[in-house]
Amino acid sequence: MADLKKVAQDILDLADVKIGGRREWDIQVKDDRFYSRVLSQGSLGLGESYMEGWWECKRLDKLMDKVLRAQLDSKVVNKLQLVSGVVKAKVMNLQKKSRAFKIGEHHYDIGNDLYTLMLDKRMAYTCGYWKKAKNLNQAQDAKLKLVCDKIGLKKGMKVLDIGCGWGSFAKFAAEKYKVKVVGITVSKEQALLAREKCKGLPVEIRLQDYRDVDEKFDRIVSLGMIEHVGHKNYKTYMKVAEKCLRPEGLFLLHTIGGLKSVKSCDPWITKYIFPNSMLPSVKQIADAAEGLFIVEDLHNFGPDYDKTLMAWFKNFDKGWNKIKNNYTEQFYRMWKYYLLVCAGSFRARKNQLWQIVLAKEDVKEGYKHRTH
Repeated sequence: MADLKKVAQDILDLADVKIGGRREWDIQVKDDRFYSRVLSQGSLGLGESYMEGWWECKRLDKLMDKVLRAQLDSKVVNKLQLVSGVVKAKVMNLQKKSRAFKIGEHHYDIGNDLYTLMLDKRMAYTCGYWKKAKNLNQAQDAKLKLVCDKIGLKKGMKVLDIGCGWGSFAKFAAEKYKVKVVGITVSKEQALLAREKCKGLPVEIRLQDYRDVDEKFDRIVSLGMIEHVGHKNYKTYMKVAEKCLRPEGLFLLHTIGGLKSVKSCDPWITKYIFPNSMLPSVKQIADAAEGLFIVEDLHNFGPDYDKTLMAWFKNFDKGWNKIKNNYTEQFYRMWKYYLLVCAGSFRARKNQLWQIVLAKEDVKEGYKHRTH
């Protein structure tokens, strides 16, 4: 065990992290099985051993920032597990229509009490826009306004919201821009609450897969949904959007993005948070849009997701006692790890946040709505 501890420390030295150190990002090991598990299983073992209480760290976000900047994720990995995951993703369509509702059941249906506690007043579960915002509510309102302004919303337009969540965009756009919105989601719990929130507005919330939409819209938005689409389906996703968009229409795609084209996701995130998810690259999005859309605008505000995730964790941690009877202590550690590790990944610039405005090729005038 002493040898494994030395190996682990030698690796962590590359990121200026000490086992048993006193700094916020240093690791305190509580169970010596930690070393063999992490060295053999990589990120999956690291996350699972944290969930089980084998190690502690005062600031997981700072730890992950340092680990990713030092590229330790590529230095400690179970090669067999990685190869297996990539082969599986290449052979199988993990996001095919018959599996489309799995992410809703696994992640978004776990409890509206959790999301009501954690998110802003509108329950927007995507990155806020912090350019002038002082708190989470302001950041999410600014993001929604940014989206509406970028696509030039006007009274009477009909808008499709692919992956509408709890109806934050639909309600905002209908109230403030007087448009009609059709929102689709694969989460039963999201659909129920979104309908309640949008009651009395020209908003229709459907429990529907994006591939089943077949009608025309003036504008389309998709905020944080393509991460669940999968590389095998990016072209299909773009074809559906192109088919449903009127000739002079605009499509705004808001997505977390990766620096490299991948065909699988982090194994811990896949197992515990977002099954079958993956982050698209600019290349993959461009390839999928080729021949269907013109890329009119690309805006990266990835560092804003760090702030958003830290705000979500603050709300979650502060309010945990109100909901803890509905969950386990292991769930608390899992959710804490998820939020803070993701914050660290955006801080290290390993993940990005893009808003991409796409126009159909037969749009005759140039893009007029740049607002950033």
